Amino acid sequence: NSPAEAEAAVRACRYPPAGARSYGPLRANYWAGADYFTHANAEVCCIVMVETAEAVRLVEDIVSVPGVDAVYVGPADLSVSLGLSPAPDHAEEAFTSALGRIVDACRRHGVVPAIAGNQVTAPRRIEEGFAMVEVASDARLLAAAAAQALAALRPATEARTAYL
Repeated sequence: NSPAEAEAAVRACRYPPAGARSYGPLRANYWAGADYFTHANAEVCCIVMVETAEAVRLVEDIVSVPGVDAVYVGPADLSVSLGLSPAPDHAEEAFTSALGRIVDACRRHGVVPAIAGNQVTAPRRIEEGFAMVEVASDARLLAAAAAQALAALRPATEARTAYL
C-alpha cells in the first residue's frame, strides 16, 4: 500500500547489504547449489501486490522503490477496494483506469506488471500491457482435472453399484 511497505518487502527478499533477509537457505542450497548466497540477490524477484485504492494512488512511488521487480494485481481484491463486487474483471472506469495506471507506472520504472486472471481475461490483460498473466489457478486446474477423472470413472461405478 505504500513505498515504505515496498521497501520492507525488498529488504525481506534480499540478503545484506542489499536487504535484511536472514541466512538459512537449506532447501535453496539443494536446487541452487552451495554457493546460493553469492547469487541469490541477483536471482530473487521482489513482487509486491497493488490491489487497493490506496496502493493504486501511490503506485508511482511504490514502483520507484529500488529492488521492486514486479507488481502483482489481484483483480478481485482491487475490485472490492474500489467499491465493486469481487470479480476478475469489471467494465467500470474506476477499475479499468486503475489497471491502466498500474501498467503505465510499471512501464515508466522498468517494473513488470502482473495480474491474476483466467482464460477469459488473460488475452485482454496482455493487450493492456500486463507482462505476467495468470490463465488459471492451481486450485481450479486441480478441481477440473479431478472432475474429468471422476467423469471418466462414473460409468464403471454405475455398473458396479448395481451389485450393491
